[in-house]
Amino acid sequence: MAQEEVKEAKVSSEENLNPSTVVIEMARSSTALSPPSPSWFTPKRLLVIFCVINLINYVDRGAIASNGVNGSRRTCSKSGTCTSGSGIQGDFNLNNFEDGVLSSAFMVGLLVACPIFASLANSVNPFRLIGVGLSVWTVAVVGCGFSFNFWTITICRMLVGVGEASFISLAAPFIDDNAPVAKKTLWLGIFYMCIPTGYALGYVYGGLIGGHFNWRFAFYGEAILMLPFAVLGFVMKPLQLRGFAPAESKKALTSIETAALEVQDADVSVVKGSMKSSKSKCAFIDLNQFSRFMRDIKELLHEKVYVVNVLGYIAYNFVIGAYSYWGPKAGYNIYNMSNADMIFGGVTIVCGIVGTIAGGYVLDFINSTISNAFKLLSAVTFVGAIFCFSAFCFKSMYAFLAFFAIGELLVFATQAPVNYVCLHCVKPSLRPISMAMSTVAIHIFGDVPSSPLVGVLQDHIDNWRKTALILTSILFPAAVIWFIGIFLHGVDRFEEESEHPPIDRSNTTPLLDGKAAGTAQTLAEP
Repeated sequence: MAQEEVKEAKVSSEENLNPSTVVIEMARSSTALSPPSPSWFTPKRLLVIFCVINLINYVDRGAIASNGVNGSRRTCSKSGTCTSGSGIQGDFNLNNFEDGVLSSAFMVGLLVACPIFASLANSVNPFRLIGVGLSVWTVAVVGCGFSFNFWTITICRMLVGVGEASFISLAAPFIDDNAPVAKKTLWLGIFYMCIPTGYALGYVYGGLIGGHFNWRFAFYGEAILMLPFAVLGFVMKPLQLRGFAPAESKKALTSIETAALEVQDADVSVVKGSMKSSKSKCAFIDLNQFSRFMRDIKELLHEKVYVVNVLGYIAYNFVIGAYSYWGPKAGYNIYNMSNADMIFGGVTIVCGIVGTIAGGYVLDFINSTISNAFKLLSAVTFVGAIFCFSAFCFKSMYAFLAFFAIGELLVFATQAPVNYVCLHCVKPSLRPISMAMSTVAIHIFGDVPSSPLVGVLQDHIDNWRKTALILTSILFPAAVIWFIGIFLHGVDRFEEESEHPPIDRSNTTPLLDGKAAGTAQTLAEP
């Protein structure tokens, strides 16, 4: 009796099932489950390329902060003798506040564009978005070299931020996808090692180019270095992120559906319904993307682990951002460092490389969990803050350098753990928007206001040592915030979704129900 009922169900389903719908459904299943064709990129090649791009990004930030490129204002003595300024500050006669604004201007473009690029990752291949961003970055950096006053270079710096936004929000998820399971945090550490290393190389690079040639040539050189990677983003086979359906599968599915509908002349009403649905979808595509973006933001704000992590990151970045811009100038004034660019650059390179990689290695060693990441974040930030604060209390330059190096070593160990939490406390499809909004938050509340505010503070008290001590004390609240994160219930959601989830069918009528499933299986068999 049971076998007869199954046969009757199959016959009934075959009578009511349209052959073209079976073709479409089978194509969907085949497309969703088929693995992507191999890419030229091996995981290690991908890491190296992204590291070089990140390095060039931060070389640009370090270069504009260096004494060779940034320069100094014109000064006049009481007797009326004036000395000509140097670099950007001297050519455009900028005060410290304007100079601080210049360092933060690129953040405006970054903050606006980051959420946009992260949202576009749902409909455009993320790898191609990186190519677009790097192209904009290259053109904008050339524009910085051709600028002729404060406003032109400020606008160009904003466009630099627009170009960088795609890379900042999408590179880390790509690396996290491709890294070996036991070395995910270490790979993130290697990637984020390029931040302090790039800054430090930028100090040295800007000092050499600005001192021997002209500050404008520093920007031209950066554009030449970035150009091959911008081209690479368009000519190489694009990669795909976990949590997003491949763009190729969507194109293939669309063409198969179109062919099936052309054959389906007997059921004209279905074709009309499909056309009407397609037009409706086109009409509301922008509204749907905006709604999806707002839902994603709401989900992020409800994730307590994510919010606490970003709050600590904001306080941390407030200090690091001001350090990176005003550090050489403070060292020059406090300790009379004639070669402050070289000294700060050398110390930051060594401490940045060792500290950042060590942070990722230690977290992998003690087991990469969200709770362990918060423990490491709070511990190294607190101890690092003590060393950095103590360093500025010494009158001896050598004692300062020794304590400050240890402090930097510990403080830079936070880079891999903090980004590990951002990537793993949300589901895979939210990782681009998670990284984008983290970047937006740490900049808009962190290093964007810190550079101008430190400039205003220095103009007011006119004492670089006191200014540095006040700034460094903000690292202690960062350590406390991350300490709170230890007691939150954090769930690693990296494996919550499959790497290539099935295509969304929310707007289509289900073609296979429970009874028809057996029919589809029978039709699929040779």
